[in-house]
Amino acid sequence: MNKVLIVDDSSTMRKIIMRVLRQAEIAVDNVIEAGNGVEGLAALGANPDIGLILSDVNMPEMNGIDFVKAIRSSHTKEQLPVIMVTTEGGGAMVNTAMELGANGYVCKPFTPDSIRSALEPYVG
Repeated sequence: MNKVLIVDDSSTMRKIIMRVLRQAEIAVDNVIEAGNGVEGLAALGANPDIGLILSDVNMPEMNGIDFVKAIRSSHTKEQLPVIMVTTEGGGAMVNTAMELGANGYVCKPFTPDSIRSALEPYVG
């Protein structure tokens, strides 16, 4: 996996996700960070070779639901997998994200194994 975009309003959570990706032995050459969906869309525009997105659901300015909706207007699920990272469990927001085109989700707190399971179909 060349480039991964991590979108979360918590810089600490973005660092944790990066660490867990390493612990899960998911090879990532480049990680791009964004603090919300607006920044995520800008990062995607500046880095069209992003291969996977991990996005929080609850964020200011543009939440994960609206972010997925915006991504799916120009990228299919097959072209650009989006995995939601959430405390919402099986809640309504996760269901909405899945209906709008998220490829999957992982619940906080997560482990290297749960991240690997969620990403395995997309990272080879």
